[in-house]
Amino acid sequence: MKTALIIEDHPDSMVLISRLLEKWGYRTIGAGTGRKGIELALQNRADFIILDIQLPDMDGTEVLRSIRAVLGHGTPVIAMTSYAMSGDRERLLAAGCDGYIEKPIDPELVLSQIRGVIGEEHEDTDR
Repeated sequence: MKTALIIEDHPDSMVLISRLLEKWGYRTIGAGTGRKGIELALQNRADFIILDIQLPDMDGTEVLRSIRAVLGHGTPVIAMTSYAMSGDRERLLAAGCDGYIEKPIDPELVLSQIRGVIGEEHEDTDR
């Protein structure tokens, strides 16, 4: 079973994303701050990371840089954010994110978006 680390400060978003991923067969670990996310990324070696860009203690791009400095590019990091200004997608991908998903998420599409980034074959989602 693959593990997803979710770095998200909004409790409702954390619950939604966690439940969706768990429904689709992933194990989830949650962090409500950037610093906790970095700590958990280093301790748990998740298969992929869902990263909110607007966090209370540090900018998501700082979290990304810290994770990349230690883990390199072997762990896919997907920005999932409502921080959707013109050019943000390109900026975050250039900064080292492997994918970008805008909130509010569409539960019907988010699984295929995540699987596309982490390189999994598309499977039936009606579990």
